[in-house]
Amino acid sequence: MAGASIAGPALAHWLHRRGAEVTVVERAPGLRPGGQAVDARGVTREVIRRMGLDAAVRAARTETAGAHTVAADGTVLETFRAEDDGGDGYISEIEILRGDLSQVLYDDTRDGVEYVFGDRIAELVQDADGVDVAFAGGDRRRFDLVVGADGLHSALRAMVFGPHERFVRHLGHVMAFYSVPNEFGLDRWLVEHQEPGRSAMLRPIGDATRAMAMFSFTAPDFDVDHRDVEGQKRLLREQVAGLGWRTPEILAHLDGTPDFYLDQVAQVVLDRWSSGRVALLGDAAFSSSPLSGQGTGLALVGAYLLAGELAAAGWDPAAGFAGYETRMRSFVEANQEIGRLHAHIRDGGEPDGEGLTELIDRALNGVELPDYAGVPDSRAAVQG
Repeated sequence: MAGASIAGPALAHWLHRRGAEVTVVERAPGLRPGGQAVDARGVTREVIRRMGLDAAVRAARTETAGAHTVAADGTVLETFRAEDDGGDGYISEIEILRGDLSQVLYDDTRDGVEYVFGDRIAELVQDADGVDVAFAGGDRRRFDLVVGADGLHSALRAMVFGPHERFVRHLGHVMAFYSVPNEFGLDRWLVEHQEPGRSAMLRPIGDATRAMAMFSFTAPDFDVDHRDVEGQKRLLREQVAGLGWRTPEILAHLDGTPDFYLDQVAQVVLDRWSSGRVALLGDAAFSSSPLSGQGTGLALVGAYLLAGELAAAGWDPAAGFAGYETRMRSFVEANQEIGRLHAHIRDGGEPDGEGLTELIDRALNGVELPDYAGVPDSRAAVQG
C-alpha cells in the first residue's frame, strides 16, 4: 500500500484484522506532523468506535469549543459552537489535527504492519495472480494486491490510471496551513476573518503555546508545483496582501514555520477506483476537497468497506473491489456535492435550500456499514 497519512494506516488496521499481511510504503522519511484540523462526523464516529480507537482519538482532539467570524477590527460577527447540530456542525465535536490522527493510526498498527518510510513505488506490473513492485530504493517484491492511498497527487494513480489532469477537478480555491506561536490569545476558540474571495483563520491546537494559521483565496487557475514550497509562499503573500485583521502578524511567521502546506482545493473524479489487482482509496480515489469537511470520513469509511468487502469475497479482487465501489459511490458523490456547494458559497453564491437537509444527511450518514459477520476479525470483541 502506498501512503501513510490517514487512509493507508486505516486500511492497514482493517486488513490486518481480517488476516492479511500488510506493507505500507511512504515516501516521506516519517509521519508528517501537524496539518489542518480534520473532523469525524456522522457514520465516521461509528467506524472509529469499531476500530477500538474512540478513546485514543478523543484524547488527541483539539478541544476546540467553537468558532467566531470577526470583522477586520476583531468585532465578533457570528458564533458557532462544537455542540451545534449534535456535534456535526461547522465545528465538529471530534476535531483532530491530521498529523495527530495519523499518529494514532500508526501507533495502533505498527506492531502488526510493516511500514517502509523514505521509499516509494517506482514501477509495478500486474498479472492474473499478483503484482510485481519495484521500489525507488531498489527493492523488488511481489504482492497479491496494491492500494494507492497517497493523496490528491497520487503517483500510483498516475502510474496505473493515467495523468493527474484527467481526474483532478480544481474548485477555484487554494488553501494554506502552517503553525505559528500562539501570541494571539487563542483559548479553545477558532477565529476567522473573511473578505470577498479570501480569508484568514487562527485555530487552537493541543499545544496551548502554538496555533494553526489557515489562509484561503480564490484562484481560477492553479499552476504552482506542489513540491515548490518557496513558490507557494510567494503566491500566498501575493494573494493575501492587504487582507485585514491580523494577517501581517500571521505572515511574519511564514518563513520560520516547520510545517507549511499549500494546495489547490480540488476533487478527484474517476469512473472506477480499481484496475485489476490495484485499487485507490481516500483522496487518491475520491477527494471531496477540504471544503466538504468529510475527507477524513471518506478515508476511514472507505478503509472499513474496502477491507471488509475483500475479506467477504475471499480476497478475490474483482468481487471485493466491486463491492467496495457499490457501497461507497453514493456516499462519495454526496460529499463531493457538499464540497462544490461550499466552493460556490465562497465564490459569493447562494445555497439552494431545496433538498439541502437531505443532501447533508446523505453526506454524513448515507452509507451502510455491514458487520461482516463470519469474516475473520482478530479483534472481534471491540465491536461488541
